[in-house]
Amino acid sequence: MVEHSGLDIMCLNRYSPASSSSSSSSSSSSNAEKKLFSKLKVSLTKKYPQKNAETLSAQYGTNLLLVGVSVMLALAQHGPAVQKEHLLAFITALMLVQLVWMLCYMIRRERERGPVPERDAHAGTSWVRGGLTMLALLSLIMDAFRIGYFVGYHSCISAVLGVYPIVHALHTISQVHFLWFHIKDVIKKYETFERFGVIHAVFTNLLLWCNGVMSEAEHFLNNHRRRLTALGYANLSTVEAEPHCNCTTSVCSMFSTSLYYLYPFNIEYHIFVSAMLLVMWKNIGRTLNLHSNRKRPSTRSPGLLLGPMLGLLALASSVTMLVVYLIQVENSQCVHKSPQAAVSMFYCYGVVMLSCMCVASGAGLLVYRLEAWPMDTGSNPARALDAELLLGSSLGSWLMSWCSVVAVAAAGRSSPSFRWTCLAYSLLLVLEKCVQNLFIVESLYRRRRDPDDVLATEVFCVTPTYDGIMNRGYETQEKRCVTLEGETPENRATFSRKQTDVTLPVGNQLNVTPGRKRQILKNITIFLFMCNISLWILPAFGCRPQYDSGLEQETFGYSVWTTVLNLAIPMNLFYRMHSVASLFEVFRKV
Repeated sequence: MVEHSGLDIMCLNRYSPASSSSSSSSSSSSNAEKKLFSKLKVSLTKKYPQKNAETLSAQYGTNLLLVGVSVMLALAQHGPAVQKEHLLAFITALMLVQLVWMLCYMIRRERERGPVPERDAHAGTSWVRGGLTMLALLSLIMDAFRIGYFVGYHSCISAVLGVYPIVHALHTISQVHFLWFHIKDVIKKYETFERFGVIHAVFTNLLLWCNGVMSEAEHFLNNHRRRLTALGYANLSTVEAEPHCNCTTSVCSMFSTSLYYLYPFNIEYHIFVSAMLLVMWKNIGRTLNLHSNRKRPSTRSPGLLLGPMLGLLALASSVTMLVVYLIQVENSQCVHKSPQAAVSMFYCYGVVMLSCMCVASGAGLLVYRLEAWPMDTGSNPARALDAELLLGSSLGSWLMSWCSVVAVAAAGRSSPSFRWTCLAYSLLLVLEKCVQNLFIVESLYRRRRDPDDVLATEVFCVTPTYDGIMNRGYETQEKRCVTLEGETPENRATFSRKQTDVTLPVGNQLNVTPGRKRQILKNITIFLFMCNISLWILPAFGCRPQYDSGLEQETFGYSVWTTVLNLAIPMNLFYRMHSVASLFEVFRKV
């Protein structure tokens, strides 16, 4: 029975082709669906969520920043609806969220017992972290002054003004620890969650930067309004919220006054931390190139004399200019006169300084044209971000300069006598940033001589080619290496200098800058380094002739011109400090 049934089934299958074809077609269609589903599953799990997480986290951070900026704009109207306590409470909540994320990240990293994670050697060099640590110390001093101010007026001001500096101090200490030990990490686990954590930290620091810029600009504008009122130009009211009680200590005025001298350092701290964390965000899920991801050894710098001397001269003249300018502005306010002499002196100083910087940057570009170094085209998020920030932060001063050019062109015969020096200063400021940006970006993208390739040129001999490649790997060690000119190993040092134009098997052509040209580049770099520090000091500590000249204000009006300055000056300050950091990196690389 069993065999008969089996034969019957075989006969049925043999004589029913329709059923067999339908079963085969259904099986093939099911296999095709499975393959399509597996491909779709792999595509969705590997490519799209990572890109979506990057896009979603960027949108989250952007909207977080816009919420904070909206609160700041409402606060700038000094209405009863939005108070300073509301803004500080919002920023405090963001700092607490970042503290929780950093704590979770560090605990998870400590508990992992796997292989050593990948680290980006170019992200957050030790000297950058050291500079940020110094800025963080000054920010902690600022928090101490805020706590002292709250203690003096604790009976009549909100408790948020006391909680905010405490949380900010904890946030600063924890963030500096995170920058020292984890900023180089290339995250490969929990990428989606970590993207949101890193971007939250980026935009939290950007909001702290915006808050510092707004507070510092408001303080400066109040002083500017007092000067205009004293000179009789306009009756502008100053809005300063003073506590409605007496201070319980005798140092409250000292605390409130000292805060504004520390604001520039606090502002630069937060914007630089944002840039470093943005590089960490870009490194999430990145595959590193082991050849390019190596720490370059530092080299000695002989022959540095002219650049440091001229740089120190520029720095000393800038400090002198700052003191003289502030004294003359205060004296002109006392005698109810416009500070035209101080403004004219500043523009003359600026023309000389910017001319020297243009010449130095142009000389550096000329050295690169004469000595063709190879370009480094490898992927480097830190370097790409440096170039983008240099261009983006230049926009503020360019806008300010072209507004001054328009004001000079529209000025009549009764305009002040310094209008032509103002025109020269504005045009040179545009030119100086263009040329300096070119010099810095080209220096960052030039590939320095690789120590491993230098070692290879000393170990291996270059042999001539006769109708092909000659392999001397199997020759005896007693046999002398023969050079292209038939030289002996006694003058191998001379030959090693001649063979720099020979293409090595690895494909890297080494065109090494001679010692004299390297000295020129280092002197140019250190001179520009000191000049950018000088040009950061002047506006950071109150030397801002664009407010006092009155030339642009007559053309654009008080409201429009102060809005332009409130946007342009913080960007210009960041540009100078970022140029300092980039030029120091160029100095180490040359």
